Amino acid sequence: MSAPAVPGHEAAASATDREAPPMTAAEEAIHAALATVDDPEIRRPITDLGMVRSAVLGADGTVRVELLLTVAGCPLKDKLRSDITRAVGAVPGVTGVTIEFGVMSTEQRQSLQSRLRGGGTTQEPLIPFAQPGSRTRVYAVASGKGGVGKSSVTVNLAAALAAKGLSVGVVDADIYGHSVPRMLGTTARPTRVEDMIMPPQAHGVKVISIGMFVDGNAAVVWRGPMLHRALQQFLADVYWGDLDVLLLDLPPGTGDVAISLAQLLPNAEILVVTTPQTAAAEVAERAGGIALQTHQRLVGVVENMSWLELPDGSRMEVFGSGGGAMVAESLTTIIGAQVPLLGQIPLDPRVREAGDAGDPIVLAEPEAPAAQALMAVADRLAIRRETLLGKSLGLRPVGR
Repeated sequence: MSAPAVPGHEAAASATDREAPPMTAAEEAIHAALATVDDPEIRRPITDLGMVRSAVLGADGTVRVELLLTVAGCPLKDKLRSDITRAVGAVPGVTGVTIEFGVMSTEQRQSLQSRLRGGGTTQEPLIPFAQPGSRTRVYAVASGKGGVGKSSVTVNLAAALAAKGLSVGVVDADIYGHSVPRMLGTTARPTRVEDMIMPPQAHGVKVISIGMFVDGNAAVVWRGPMLHRALQQFLADVYWGDLDVLLLDLPPGTGDVAISLAQLLPNAEILVVTTPQTAAAEVAERAGGIALQTHQRLVGVVENMSWLELPDGSRMEVFGSGGGAMVAESLTTIIGAQVPLLGQIPLDPRVREAGDAGDPIVLAEPEAPAAQALMAVADRLAIRRETLLGKSLGLRPVGR
């Protein structure tokens, strides 16, 4: 029995398949089962991606599937094998499943890349989040100084948003002090398909970091233009798919990356993280104040390490109090628009422990006060940007 052509995989079809006979009911069921299997990295059906070269049903009920991987040595080959075996093996009448792996040709990878980018050019990929029709909310998490827990806040917000069912991505834009992959518990490396990068996922969050491209804990020593190019590649060359929310963990301060962000993503909204102490708050105001120069929106302020809850139920304000409110009020005056204090996150050693273990506290211990506070902030950010693109405005000419 010859293999029927797989919809969406014209690139792999041979010349002898030009007039393939119609599929039997059993073959249709097999291909319907294959269509339920998503590529673990791209999160789209393998049939739509042109990965299924053939699927042949033998007389003994055994199905032989030929699958084309995007790259040789795909790290998720075992998952693909188990997912395909489970899906096809559940089809009535199938007694066994064997899978043979091949690798896409250069032309097939280019076809896949073009398909994922909507048929656009592969020469100069655009930043999808900067386009007028984008519905992705982009939040740049900034701080005036290091040590305020900015990365911890970013990771937990991302995990909380993903747990709500949103499609979430994180760019670890803190090139020198990258820490997001560890906090999300991933050591996976990105997969390259031609000029496109497939980001690893952890806890339902797509993530990219310079730490995924360096050996061990090697230091990154780059000047401004290299930082700009790295951020541009993270935004344009990475295949993010259709995200609801993209978070960028910025380096502290108002340096090169903050300036590049304003150029590459002028529609990004700034989320300022501070601690209660006055010294940190004053510095945080400067980080938020850059929005006045870049004309970006300040979505709000998060005060981290607000207090330590003691066993007797009282609170110890280790770093003082009022810093978050002071930053919000000051930025409201500077910007001329309301900048809310979105939340106050208690100081809790479990936040650090969960981050070190790669299991964000909003997932590891969702009942913890710090987790609850972080999830409340996520609730306020979990809004997808609306667009008028393709919508009827319901307008009629006067007099009709």
